[in-house]
Amino acid sequence: MLKAKQIQYKHKEFFILDEVNVSLEYGEFLAIVGPNGAGKSSLLSILANEIKQEKQKILFKDKNIRDWEVRELSMHKAKFSQHNSNEIPLQVKDVVMMGRYPYFDSQPRKEDFEAMNKHLYETDVYHLKDREYSTLSGGEKQRVHLSRVMAQVENEIEKKLIFLDEPLNNLDVKHQYKALEIIKKFTRNHNSAIVVLHDLNLAAQFADKILLMKSGKVSAYGTPEEVFTAENISKAYNFPCTIFENPVNANPMIVFG
Repeated sequence: MLKAKQIQYKHKEFFILDEVNVSLEYGEFLAIVGPNGAGKSSLLSILANEIKQEKQKILFKDKNIRDWEVRELSMHKAKFSQHNSNEIPLQVKDVVMMGRYPYFDSQPRKEDFEAMNKHLYETDVYHLKDREYSTLSGGEKQRVHLSRVMAQVENEIEKKLIFLDEPLNNLDVKHQYKALEIIKKFTRNHNSAIVVLHDLNLAAQFADKILLMKSGKVSAYGTPEEVFTAENISKAYNFPCTIFENPVNANPMIVFG
């Protein structure tokens, strides 16, 4: 679905990303993990075509992502950003309807309202739909934006892609799992997701592939079992850890200290 080779990104004389390769298959959930300052969010923004680099070629569905028409591309992919304004002067339902803008010119259609309501329910914020967005808690705002992103890719197009930058911030345990289950369900329908996560154990439980980063480079890439070894994790985070088998699902379970 998406292929990028030798991504480099500099700020002044400092490399934020240095020759990073990414390959994402159809129906795959890829988690990008690593310590603070590893370049995770910058990589996600470049892959999503938000940061443009002249010499880099990113193929999305076998076509250079820069060659896509903007409106058409927005029906095939959507992005959840780490930083959203806390003062959007809209009601919750209007924020979610923003995800439907590619589909209508002046007034939402029946299908747009149906997509909005579906994902308000799915993310457990339907009861807040008439509230002013600015009055919500941090976790509620996160769920509203997840609803907006999922509403944007609610269409008949096959094999869509979502980018999510730390979507679990401010969420309680229940809604962390619910958010990841929504993303996982999306990928089971031949769609794909690239998600920046901090919780390694949740990444091990939900992701098909892991991209472990450190200092702007790929430290390890593969399945959770291949990447989440004591050596890889301790080296990337510069902190000791032990790997156990999760007694519930047999995934790797990382314990630091």
